[in-house]
Amino acid sequence: MKIQKVPGNNKKHKVFVYALSTCAWCKKTKQFLKDKDVEYEYVDVDLLSKEDLEKVKNEITSRGAPLQFPLIIIDDKVMITGFREDKINGALA
Repeated sequence: MKIQKVPGNNKKHKVFVYALSTCAWCKKTKQFLKDKDVEYEYVDVDLLSKEDLEKVKNEITSRGAPLQFPLIIIDDKVMITGFREDKINGALA
């Protein structure tokens, strides 16, 4: 599975984004993190192989999260579904 890493000076938190390559809210989320200079990793779920897609679906549902995108996971604890600036800012504070 190809995980993309976006460099940033803010490395306080481990941030991972499950996204769709064609989703406007996913793009906004990535841009928001980039503008905040947050280092994060992401995967565009719609570009994965069938095998990797199944792994990602299992990973997301095993965490109790819905299959909605973007899904932001911060420090393996906080899960935020959708582009929610307030929640993302709160989790990164």
